[in-house]
Amino acid sequence: MIVIAHLSDIHVDGSPRSAERTEAVTAYLESLDIDLDAVVVTGDIADHGLASEYARVRELLRTRHPLLVCPGNHDDRDTFHDVLLGRPTDRPGAPVNQVLRGDGFVLALGDSSIPGKDEGYLEDETLAWLEGVLDETPEEVPVLIGFHHPPSMLQMPFVDGIRQFGEDRLAELAGRHPGVVAFLCGHAHTAAATTFAGRPLLVAPGVVSTSKLPWEPYSHPKDHVYRDEMAPSLAFHLLDETGRITTHFRSVPLPGLQRLSGRS
Repeated sequence: MIVIAHLSDIHVDGSPRSAERTEAVTAYLESLDIDLDAVVVTGDIADHGLASEYARVRELLRTRHPLLVCPGNHDDRDTFHDVLLGRPTDRPGAPVNQVLRGDGFVLALGDSSIPGKDEGYLEDETLAWLEGVLDETPEEVPVLIGFHHPPSMLQMPFVDGIRQFGEDRLAELAGRHPGVVAFLCGHAHTAAATTFAGRPLLVAPGVVSTSKLPWEPYSHPKDHVYRDEMAPSLAFHLLDETGRITTHFRSVPLPGLQRLSGRS
């Protein structure tokens, strides 16, 4: 059984609150009795894309498990490369795409961020890179593709307005590669599951905050997005020997939750 932990939207911003919530999740992962096959973090790593935030993230995400991280709309590609990955890029502004070839699976993280915008889009360069990863992978090896922005509607108006667009290109790519078993993303700050291109689309809950669902009450039009009192959460994706995926969601309790306006 392959076990992958999936967290998203940690929004580390220099505040004690974002660090405390991220640290609680990573401490929980370190306390597990098994060695995870991977830990994946699908974007919005630093809240403002600052070098100091990424330096703090490197401390907070220190783990014994294999780790793979992609940018979100709050991240800065070049600073992400330089500070978080420790690999200065020779192509400023280029998408940050990474792959982990594990024992019996492949995890490919594409950069769906658009510098300066909240919505997402996979550049042609990223799609070509994904095609290359898939072409190099035997068909019997399951592949999970991750990014920050969901390419399907989640029936959440705020999130749906800033989701991943141009998604038909990704669907066409997946249609040529039956080894793709699921898509992983974040951005919505809520645990969710739907389908995209005939595969599961699995959305990790937010670590820094939790989105309100459209039918949950709010007292003011600007108070329409986040619930800050809920515990940080994550997902676990399990792949069995047939390549079938099962997902479990887990909350990590915190003593004395602090309140803070969340971010998408």
